[in-house]
Amino acid sequence: MANLLNTIRKKSARPAQDASESYGTYQEIDTTVPPKARPCFDQISVNGDEIPEQSILSEAQNHPADNPSEALFAAAKALVVRQLLLCRAKELGVKAELRDETESRTETEEDATIRLLIETEIDVPQASEDECLRYYENNKERFSSEPLWEARHILIGFEQSGSRQAALDTIQKLLAILKEKPAEFSALAGDFSVCPSASQGGNLGQLSRGSTVDEFENALEELQEGEITQEPVESRYGFHIIRLDRKIEGSQLPFDMVQERVAGWLEASAWSRAVSQYIALLTSNAEIKGISMTGAESSLVQ
Repeated sequence: MANLLNTIRKKSARPAQDASESYGTYQEIDTTVPPKARPCFDQISVNGDEIPEQSILSEAQNHPADNPSEALFAAAKALVVRQLLLCRAKELGVKAELRDETESRTETEEDATIRLLIETEIDVPQASEDECLRYYENNKERFSSEPLWEARHILIGFEQSGSRQAALDTIQKLLAILKEKPAEFSALAGDFSVCPSASQGGNLGQLSRGSTVDEFENALEELQEGEITQEPVESRYGFHIIRLDRKIEGSQLPFDMVQERVAGWLEASAWSRAVSQYIALLTSNAEIKGISMTGAESSLVQ
């Protein structure tokens, strides 16, 4: 033990190094100038024309994505496509006059130039009647009227009842009555429902898909004509008891009624394909640095 203590004392008795020996090469960090942020991208250019990072950051707000990285990448691709089109327009001498698109938004000079370039370079033929008819025959399920429901309900609201449990207790009592006396539906709706339809015995008139909340609509689809829901249907408005008075099935729409709509779909689809191919051709013939343009054809089409 004594030897160990002596050894420690000898080590601790060693004179400290001179400060200049230990810190002679140390320099304080200059905090007067903040460090420059690292760029989000390597420099991106199209045929030698650089796309500023700030432009990409501004454009990203127009490209909703799951994360910022995806939004920035989509924005960069969109700006590359835009630059490709402007380069092509300059090469062809295309320059459009401005036009007002809406009262709130005016078309920019670059937008007008790109529009005229596309109109000039891409020719999409009109869909023939035979093409429209063939599409109609192969997709008849897309051309039918929506089914309609004629229904009535009793609504017991949470707020009016004081609590969810109180509303549930009330609706359960009404269901018990209706199981014995279904003909009392309209009278009970008039007495208890907090919906404005109470004055019409709960009658909601004709309903189509999307005109009610999902829970209500799902319950309607399960009912047969004249049937009443056996359990309370809960929605954000409260608890419902629903009765389906009548269901009107959707019917097939005749070709003459939808021909113009079909032609519009076919021509829009053909335009999208043509623009995608056009952008792909411009991309393959351009010198693009700093980004991969795989799938870039969709940037303008969107």
